[in-house]
Amino acid sequence: MGELCPKEIGQRLKAFRLGSHYSTEEIASRIGISRAALYRYEKGDPPKLETLESIAELLGVSLTSLMGVGVEYLSSAVSFFERMRQVEASSEHLSVMFGLVSYLLTTDDFDEYLTVAIREGLPECIADSEKTDKHIAEVLSILKERKKGYLKRRPGIVNLASATDFEKFLRNGFVGTYDLPENVLNERREVARREVENVASMLEEQPIGVQIGILVDSVPSTCFQIFRQPERSTLCISPYKLSDFPNIRLGVGMITSAPEALELHEKMVVELWGKALKGGRAADYLRKMIKESGL
Repeated sequence: MGELCPKEIGQRLKAFRLGSHYSTEEIASRIGISRAALYRYEKGDPPKLETLESIAELLGVSLTSLMGVGVEYLSSAVSFFERMRQVEASSEHLSVMFGLVSYLLTTDDFDEYLTVAIREGLPECIADSEKTDKHIAEVLSILKERKKGYLKRRPGIVNLASATDFEKFLRNGFVGTYDLPENVLNERREVARREVENVASMLEEQPIGVQIGILVDSVPSTCFQIFRQPERSTLCISPYKLSDFPNIRLGVGMITSAPEALELHEKMVVELWGKALKGGRAADYLRKMIKESGL
C-alpha cells in the first residue's frame, strides 16, 4: 500500500516533528536514538515499529496517523502546511476550495500583508511570545516554499472561489483586527483591491493550467483541496484561513486518501464548477464588485 511506504512515513514524521515543541535533539534523546537516525527515518529509512510507536506517543499523534492509515489529524498549522507542501510536490493537478483563491495564486505583496494581518489578530497575552514568533515564521516559510514549488512545477489548478468572500475582503481590507486607524484601513482595502484585481486578470488571461470559477450561490464553509498524484489522490480539509482575519493557530486539519471522502468532494467540485462564473463573465463580475466598493 502506498500509505505505508517508508518515504511517506518519513514525510509525516518530519511534518509532525516540525509542529511539535520538541527539537530534533530532544526527540532523539527521549526515544533513545541518534539525531542522525531520526533524519534518516525522515528521509525514508524504515524504522522499527516500536520506534515509530515511541515517536508517535512523544509527539502526541496516533500511530495510524503517523503511518497514514485512514485519516491524518494535524492540530498544528506548521504540520498541516508542511504536509500540503509534501503532497503538492508530487501532484499533477489540484482542485481547490480554499478561502479567496489558492495561496499559490496570490501576489508577492500578499505574503507581506499576511504576516502583518496574522500579528494584528493575536491576543495580547501571546503577541510578543518567542514561541509565537517561531510558529509564525515556520508557517510563512513553508507557505513560501509551497509557492516556490508551484511556480517551478506549475501543476494544473481548478480553483473555486466565493463571491461573498471577495466582497468581505474588499470591505474589510487585508486586516487582522477591526481596531485600526482609518488611514490604515484604507491602505489595507487598497491591498485587497489589488489582490482581487489580480484574480480578475487571471480570469481574463486564463494562464495555462489555471482555471478559476467564481461562485455566487451558497458555498461550503469548509476549505479543502484535492491533490491528484500519479499513483493516487489525496484530500486535505483545512480549519485555517489565509486572508482577512487570518487563522494559523487554532483548528485540526485532516488529510486522507479514503475513496469515499475523495469521491464526495470530487463530486462537489464538479457540481460547483458547473455553476460557477468563468472567464470574462467572472472577471466582469469582480470588477463590478471593485467599482461598487468605491476602491
